[in-house]
Amino acid sequence: MNLLPLLTDNITELLIRIIEFTQTRQKILIKNIRNIHRPEFAPEDLGVAEFCTVLNDALNEHIQNQQLVLHNTENIKFGISGGLQAKPAVDEYAKRLLEENRGEYLELQRSKLWENSLNQRVAAELLRLRQRTAVTGY
Repeated sequence: MNLLPLLTDNITELLIRIIEFTQTRQKILIKNIRNIHRPEFAPEDLGVAEFCTVLNDALNEHIQNQQLVLHNTENIKFGISGGLQAKPAVDEYAKRLLEENRGEYLELQRSKLWENSLNQRVAAELLRLRQRTAVTGY
């Protein structure tokens, strides 16, 4: 989903980036569950800590200079015309769990999906409130 036409300010852009990241991550986590019985499958995930660091740096820049600067990292790239590209990597811990205890592996994936879903819902709700405030003034 292209959310960039909704862009009106720096905080709105951050919320859109969070939504894009969580949508991408959701697809990866669902794939991790769907492929549980596939031989040689290696579960993947996005660099959540890496993304959080990018957001923290961008917020600090916004606070200091009233501008938003999103820096590319090894696995996370921001397009010039918008958009987010996040490269998944093999989740070694999940891979080991998949080999040793599928029940714990599934619980880990469900937990990640739950956390990701909450992050997405909070960002979407904050974006909705920002848009409503921009349109109605309250």
